[in-house]
Amino acid sequence: MVFVISADSVRDLRVSRPREYLMCPPERFAVAYSINPWMDPAAPVDTDRALAQWTGLRDLLVELGHTVYTLAPLPELPDMVFAANGAFSVDGTVFGARFRYPQRTAEAGAHERWYTASGWRYVPAAHVNEGEGDFAYVPAAHGGVVLAGYGYRTEPPAHAEAQEVFGRPVVSLRLTDPRFYHLDTALAAISDDNVAYYPDAFSPASRRVLAELFPDAVLADEADALAFGLNLVSDNKHVVLPAEAAGMAAKLGAAGYAPIPVDLGELKKGGGSVKCCIAELRA
Repeated sequence: MVFVISADSVRDLRVSRPREYLMCPPERFAVAYSINPWMDPAAPVDTDRALAQWTGLRDLLVELGHTVYTLAPLPELPDMVFAANGAFSVDGTVFGARFRYPQRTAEAGAHERWYTASGWRYVPAAHVNEGEGDFAYVPAAHGGVVLAGYGYRTEPPAHAEAQEVFGRPVVSLRLTDPRFYHLDTALAAISDDNVAYYPDAFSPASRRVLAELFPDAVLADEADALAFGLNLVSDNKHVVLPAEAAGMAAKLGAAGYAPIPVDLGELKKGGGSVKCCIAELRA
């Protein structure tokens, strides 16, 4: 006898895990320069609308039972809203960011001050890395594995640094499409043991590695990825993702997750969406 388990049944079995996050309000948000293919300084930006969208995202996370801490924005740093890029934490240790572009360099210091003042063990970086922009942690897969992107921002030697900092295996993945300049635009942890990703954003060898590590991954298509549908945050059950990514929401729903769409269209002008705004704090 064959039993068929519906997506609704799987969704009912999934248990959300309360998380702690760090976010930075876009009070200074602007597109004043172009350091990724999505940024156009000539396009108008509505800071009030961006702040309203960000506030809605923060309030949703709190409603879902998560704790959100706030990092104060600083003048002349319009990209600080993308708090995920400032560091990467695992097991109570924080590996600091070292930004590639000078326009964002000072953000690393703001994050370091917040983490050290909050009692975290903070390890500064010797090589360029952009925090959770290029690092993802999947705690229940293969004993706890760090996935690390390179090709546009983070330097491969930073992957070796992260492995020494955390004592966790780090798997290097090469990004090959400049539209997906950070790992978090092309891959996301959707549960404690699984991921979603857009295969064509990676080199053939990296695709083979991902297929071997995550045979049950949810695969995005180009439309999903271009809608920033992989720039998402999941608590093991609820998946918060851009409203524009309707196709990705459908795939996640079919896989037994509970997708929650949000509008972050104004922040997309800076090349980021849900995940870019959220640094997960893994104590």
